[in-house]
Amino acid sequence: MRGATHARWAACAAAAALAATACGGGSDSGGDTGAVLSSSWGDPPNPLEPANTNEVQGGKVLDMIFRNLKCYDPETGAAEDMLAEKIETTDSRNFTITVKDGWTFSNGEKVTARSFVDAWNYGASLRNNQRNAYFFEYIEGYNKTHPADGGAQSADTLSGLKVVDERTFTVRLKQKFSTFPDTLGYPAYAPLPRAFFTDHAGWLRKPVGNGPYMIESYARGAQMELRKWEDYPGPDKARNGGVTLKVYTDNNTAYTDLMAGNLDLVDDVPAAQLKNVRNDLGDRYLNTPAGIIQTLAFPYYDKNWNRSGSDKVRTGLSRAIDRAQITRTIFQNTRTPATDWTSPVLGVKGGNKAGLCGEACDYDPVAAKRLIQEGGGLPGGQVKITYNADTGSHGQWVDAVCHSINNALGDDKACVGNPVGTFADYRNRITGRKMTGPFRAGWQMDYPLIQNFLQPLYYTDASSNDGKWSNGEFDRLVDEANAETDPATAVRKFQQAEEVLRDTMAAIPLWYQNGSAGYSPRLSNVRLNPFSVPVYDEIKVG
Repeated sequence: MRGATHARWAACAAAAALAATACGGGSDSGGDTGAVLSSSWGDPPNPLEPANTNEVQGGKVLDMIFRNLKCYDPETGAAEDMLAEKIETTDSRNFTITVKDGWTFSNGEKVTARSFVDAWNYGASLRNNQRNAYFFEYIEGYNKTHPADGGAQSADTLSGLKVVDERTFTVRLKQKFSTFPDTLGYPAYAPLPRAFFTDHAGWLRKPVGNGPYMIESYARGAQMELRKWEDYPGPDKARNGGVTLKVYTDNNTAYTDLMAGNLDLVDDVPAAQLKNVRNDLGDRYLNTPAGIIQTLAFPYYDKNWNRSGSDKVRTGLSRAIDRAQITRTIFQNTRTPATDWTSPVLGVKGGNKAGLCGEACDYDPVAAKRLIQEGGGLPGGQVKITYNADTGSHGQWVDAVCHSINNALGDDKACVGNPVGTFADYRNRITGRKMTGPFRAGWQMDYPLIQNFLQPLYYTDASSNDGKWSNGEFDRLVDEANAETDPATAVRKFQQAEEVLRDTMAAIPLWYQNGSAGYSPRLSNVRLNPFSVPVYDEIKVG
């Protein structure tokens, strides 16, 4: 949610962030042959601690070895109870959570209320330097366990967490947040066994969870072997014998191995193969909507983008971008032109409002040129779109965006790409507030709520508000939406906040992203969840 800036910005075009736990749909029967499938993967940069993993590669593993209080339906994304027997509140601020009986970790230890409370306290503590610590900032006492701006930590545990008995704990938030329960499928909220604390180094070498798979071995730079946990107590038992995650540094190589029969599943079809993939794989190619949006963000700490009239300049740039042509020619229709700042996977009830951006997202070169002139022109006469050049096809689409802007403005130097060598350098420039113009921004939802597309990115001083945009009306509407107990009313409030984004063009929405995958004839029952991650436990082999 809100607290760190590096967690959710997409590192590559295909997938960017840690996916939340999916409910799955496996069973004891249904064709489980005990066979193991192989899938492409990348080494996680961080240890596989739930509160310390904030990218898709580590997230795939956590999704297999952990189950949380909530899970997200792999088809609809709706939050459903998993380990939560019930979550009760009368005021949307104080919650009583009852954990289901009968759940254990794969080492035999019982999952209790304390398994959650200890894990959350660990994640929230500044001393533990967990990258997802900010997911606990809504809980009372976070300012003492994780003080901002270099302050001294004055508490080891969150005052808002209390263990009542073996299966019950309470949560007190610092403000009303009616949909807080629906966030609890995110991996940062996973329970942890005592071994995590008593033998931390040993646990990191071979993490133990409570999900349908267990880690058998891990050779960094090569592969991780996960095997079905036969005694898994949940309803979504694995329908295969396990998954071998093979490390690839180039997804083109993974695709070649898939075609050669050396790999069963590629969950990121490279852009270079999009023209061929349907002929190569036929029905074994998946291209499904995902909760991912690509935008252009702006540095509001730079006076050029905070001056009077800059909103017209940004809107003019938006209208100069031919989204339909770019998604067709560059992405082979694996992207859809964005018409709001959320994602279609939310659905109408969830808050996606197709067309909310209105004419501000319509390609119109004449209007684009007029708006930019009315806004005082491009700062310095030129915009440079900054992006990281080491992953994805960012250079291709940035060049296409600039080509569209230049054509609209009748100036072949009005827009140029500004590549940065590595994603790490790129992020360092962003966190160091060194951007001077628009920059590539991608967001993959942490959980399927409209709140997650708006508050972490645009609320004042929010966790991933990299451009440091601030608007009092937007903040007020978000606060009111969070306090609403009626979901439909809350969604309408969030959409009103989204209209503020539109009216100021806080960021330019470009396109929604699809998840893509290809698989071998050995596999069946393969699908991607709304986070663009394969539902591994459902896959059948043979």
